[in-house]
Amino acid sequence: MPQDVRRVCFQLQVEPDRIEEYKRRHDPIWAEMAEALDAAGWHNYSLFLRPDGLLIGYFETDSLERAQAAMATTDVNTRWQAEMGQFFVDLDGAPDTGFLELEEVFNLADQLQRHRGGAGG
Repeated sequence: MPQDVRRVCFQLQVEPDRIEEYKRRHDPIWAEMAEALDAAGWHNYSLFLRPDGLLIGYFETDSLERAQAAMATTDVNTRWQAEMGQFFVDLDGAPDTGFLELEEVFNLADQLQRHRGGAGG
């Protein structure tokens, strides 16, 4: 992975009684929203949902701050965040900015690169 790409993993909590509706809203998301995310730098974006509502998100970007700021300028994001905010427990802000970012502590590709004499090795 190029060094200018940052992996972002985050956590949110979906209201347990809203899980099925939350899943329906993402299958599929609005085409306009998908295009906006891609244009704003939210690449390889995935969401993973546990049966109790624990939501883990992952995406790659050059800058989390730039990706969030780019989405903040779009009308579709304003509408999407207003609709999605109702699904979360203890949300501090909009879902796309109020999540808990998780620290990456291991990545196999980075380790292999180091062991094979790549960057820092």
